[in-house]
Amino acid sequence: MSRDSGGFLLSELDLNEIWSVIDQMADAARVETLRHFRQAGLEAQSKRVDFDPVTVADRGAEAAMREILGKRRPEDAILGEEYGASAGTSGYTWVLDPIDGTRGYISGTPTWGVLISLADAHGPVLGAIDQPYIRERFYGGPGRAEMTGPLGTKALGVRGTTDLSETVLFTTFPEVGTQEDGAAFRRVAEHVKLTRYGCDCYAYALLAAGQIDLVIEAGLEAYDIQAPIAVIEAAGGIVTDWSGGPVHEGGRALAAATPELHRAAMALLAET
Repeated sequence: MSRDSGGFLLSELDLNEIWSVIDQMADAARVETLRHFRQAGLEAQSKRVDFDPVTVADRGAEAAMREILGKRRPEDAILGEEYGASAGTSGYTWVLDPIDGTRGYISGTPTWGVLISLADAHGPVLGAIDQPYIRERFYGGPGRAEMTGPLGTKALGVRGTTDLSETVLFTTFPEVGTQEDGAAFRRVAEHVKLTRYGCDCYAYALLAAGQIDLVIEAGLEAYDIQAPIAVIEAAGGIVTDWSGGPVHEGGRALAAATPELHRAAMALLAET
């Protein structure tokens, strides 16, 4: 099996079938998440001592997606945030985050999303970011970089900003991660035009859509970043860890619209 010029392993994949599976899963997750969104009485339990919420909507959405995979792609492995890893035999793994941004979800903001990606041993092959409430879906993979939504279907493409002083920078939490991570982030933020917080996975979708220029985060898991990698790279952007290496297993992520911004941000992140 070999990868195409974009680095993707395609020899055993029927892309039309895969995109159909993604749409079916995203549609099912929309039903489960919208069933509870902004509804009175929604309870959230914390998975850690510091508040890391999970709801019946998270679990229901992942269960619905897993049920579809069990019927349509039973040979593939699955890695999901809520139900962990399930083994497969095909060499491919579906990486699922049923609600990326549960804190936003329980607060009623429309910036959370459903993340779906298909990965091989080298990382994500293709993926989608879905925002159920505003009905936007962002696709990225071999030969496809597009979004659908209330305004129709349009191509995705990062914008061409190269000057850090003209950059719009996003992250989810003002703390970013550890104190060291936060200090590194602020070194970049001091040089940009605008810094915004709190969009979770939707920030990556905005980068792919050409609305913003940089996303810098830390403390990520594989299911947080694999779909954004697929979407942003298909749109012409760059996603690595803070030193320029692979980030599909999680950790510190740097997503940039252009190589120039990527280099400039990486240099500032590396300063001591």
